[in-house]
Amino acid sequence: MRGLFIFYNKTATSLKHRAFAFYVSRSNALPRLHLIQHTAGRQCSSVAAAGAEKDTFFKWFLLLIPVTTFGLGTWQVKRRQWKLELINDLTRLTTAEPVALPSDPHELNSLEYRRVKTRGRFDHSKELYIMPRSPVDPEREAREAGSISSSGQIGANVITPFYCTDLGITILVNRGYVPRQKVKPETRMKGQVEKEVEVVGIVRLTEERKPFVPNNDVQKNRWHYRDLEAMAQLTGAEPIFIDADFASTIPGGPIGGQTRVTLRNEHMQYIMTWYGLCAATSYMWYAKFITKIKI
Repeated sequence: MRGLFIFYNKTATSLKHRAFAFYVSRSNALPRLHLIQHTAGRQCSSVAAAGAEKDTFFKWFLLLIPVTTFGLGTWQVKRRQWKLELINDLTRLTTAEPVALPSDPHELNSLEYRRVKTRGRFDHSKELYIMPRSPVDPEREAREAGSISSSGQIGANVITPFYCTDLGITILVNRGYVPRQKVKPETRMKGQVEKEVEVVGIVRLTEERKPFVPNNDVQKNRWHYRDLEAMAQLTGAEPIFIDADFASTIPGGPIGGQTRVTLRNEHMQYIMTWYGLCAATSYMWYAKFITKIKI
């Protein structure tokens, strides 16, 4: 009996120690478990907040697309209005009553496309040729706008020194267009008038060579753009240039009225394009972020 009692006491003591140790271990583990749960909760909240912030940024960033296209469309509306006013101004200038041609080239800097008149004689021995050129025909050009090929003939514009008897100076006059087979003066002798005539024309200023336009070939008398300084130096004229109007055409000579005053006005196409993109992207943004429709 005594041995059994001793065994019982040892067993009970061992169980108490184990229970106490488990209690202590559990008491120490609970705070750590709460800490882990709290930390995990904070991390999940941070991830969710970061995801929400990223979605918000993406949402408002994409809104820049319809806003930008709307701004571009509005800008094209203003550009179209500016172009229409410019076309109207050019039309008004080229149809106004002609004024006397000033003798000072500097006065002409503000008179481009202005109609002027003067009297004098042509010096046909110093003709210059701007080529290749097609005849100006506003109605035909309007019909063929945007087409790859053109039905117009190819020829040249004849530039002739003109001594102004009323001013005592020599200027350059674009007498007009001649077809290729009529470039040489001997093929159109009837139009090489020698008497004094009145010329009404439109003031033009010098041109800068555009990209892909060949350089002027002075030796071969082939001019590709209007270089007034070089032309004036070669012919001994003042750097004053006018396009003779159609009424100044001499029978058998070049056809006057070769001033192109038509300007490209494609702004309406741009307006429709930008506003169309604005409408489409606005709908996509609204469907994606407001109504939550899957696109």
